[in-house]
Amino acid sequence: MLSMQNITKRFTSTLALDGVDFQLRQGEIHALLGENGAGKTTLMKILYGMIKPDTGQILLDGQPVNMRHSTDALSKGICMVHQHFMLIPAFTILENVITNDEPRKGIFTDVAAAREQVKALIARFDFALDPDARVEDLSVGEQQRVEILKALYRKAKILILDEPTAVLTPHEVNNLFSVLRLLKAQGTSIIIITHKLKETFAIADRITVLRDGRIIQQDLLPSDTDVSRLSCMMVGRQIQKQRPAKQKETGATCLEVKHVSVSEHSIAKLKDISFAVHKGEILGVAGIEGNGQSQLLEVLTGLRKPDIGEIFLNGSVVQGDAATFLKNRISHIPEDRLSMGLVKEMSVEDNLILGYHHEETVCKHGFMRKRSIAERAQESIKSFQIKTHDSHSLVRTLSGGNQQKIVIARSLNHDPEVMIAAHPTRGVDIGAMEYIHSKIIEMRDSGKAVLLVSADLDEVRTLSDRIIVLYEGRIVLSSLPGEHSEMQLGIMMTGGVLTDDTGACHETT
Repeated sequence: MLSMQNITKRFTSTLALDGVDFQLRQGEIHALLGENGAGKTTLMKILYGMIKPDTGQILLDGQPVNMRHSTDALSKGICMVHQHFMLIPAFTILENVITNDEPRKGIFTDVAAAREQVKALIARFDFALDPDARVEDLSVGEQQRVEILKALYRKAKILILDEPTAVLTPHEVNNLFSVLRLLKAQGTSIIIITHKLKETFAIADRITVLRDGRIIQQDLLPSDTDVSRLSCMMVGRQIQKQRPAKQKETGATCLEVKHVSVSEHSIAKLKDISFAVHKGEILGVAGIEGNGQSQLLEVLTGLRKPDIGEIFLNGSVVQGDAATFLKNRISHIPEDRLSMGLVKEMSVEDNLILGYHHEETVCKHGFMRKRSIAERAQESIKSFQIKTHDSHSLVRTLSGGNQQKIVIARSLNHDPEVMIAAHPTRGVDIGAMEYIHSKIIEMRDSGKAVLLVSADLDEVRTLSDRIIVLYEGRIVLSSLPGEHSEMQLGIMMTGGVLTDDTGACHETT
């Protein structure tokens, strides 16, 4: 039903797409794979009308179409759920979903009818959202569900999903895949951009692989390949994914949280949380988005003062704003790199010093040390393999994975005592994931303390020396990585309980 032919796109000196051909059949789920910067999102933004190609054409049901704007794509039943959300924070869920497609009652918007339609979709797909909640009050995972809800409301014929499972637990992924299979059965064609190869095999009918803006493999059936071959196609080399050796012994307590509680609008978000992270240890925090992780991260990085409780670093109380926490060498990889970690309209080298711009190595007597900043930027680009034209390139021109590498580089470049890492590999390819994981392990092995917050259970179980599960603002389980299965941890994350000596899990109602 869809054919993109000879699509070429160049950004200044970067050839993003080089004569790409892509086909989509009706009622199929098509996985589009490739490492960060391979051109996947650029290709889909061309289909969605957000970017104009330099050459090539798009055929829809055999007829040429000109996608000048996303409204052209929407009018033809093409919807895209972006990796970085396109939502209006001050609007409610209902307002975000129906904007530009409001049901009418005369000259007025029929709000009652719209609410009923949206509520019906929320119930049908088990999204657990309040239509009247404001987007600015939602977790990252809840915001993603709103984006998917927008596409469902518009009854998309072609649905493009850019990293849709990046913030979801295994249980939520299963629910999403049930939705996608239902849409597929109804004739909807789905393109899913993902870096999670296990999910590719679980959901895709066909696979296309891009590398450096060119098609490496297309019309590939999941049954004809495996994870190792796909990884090699994506990054051009063999990926060695092994469980890192754990430290035999950890050091003294480095970061300690004692009896921390936080409330928002009279609703308890953290309830008497206590735990410790030792030197030479990675403590993993598993949990579904919206169960207190965001508030915990804010408390641990100086962005929020707890209502009750204290934070200790090497036995001393730490309090103050985010700058104070950075000065105490508590670094931070934020859960949303674009809203909290980077300034898109600033250069790579300027983003690499954000938060540390008052340090003497960066600024002296009120003047920025340009040469030192440039040299450090070049070192980071080389050391962290950041794909960019040069250090003066604007961050918005980089792929998501390379943006994430800037955040990681900045966090590690200043010799932190503790790293607070929130979803460090969200939206990055398997090669970048391998690299970021290696950097986190290096930090642990050098005797530093790492707190890893992630909804990706594979990541938590692979990297962590200990795991705690957070549910409705409480720690409901403390575990070693191999002590409980992925299913058991997943059920605990959704409110289940361990009821017998065998560790069997039972869901609560």
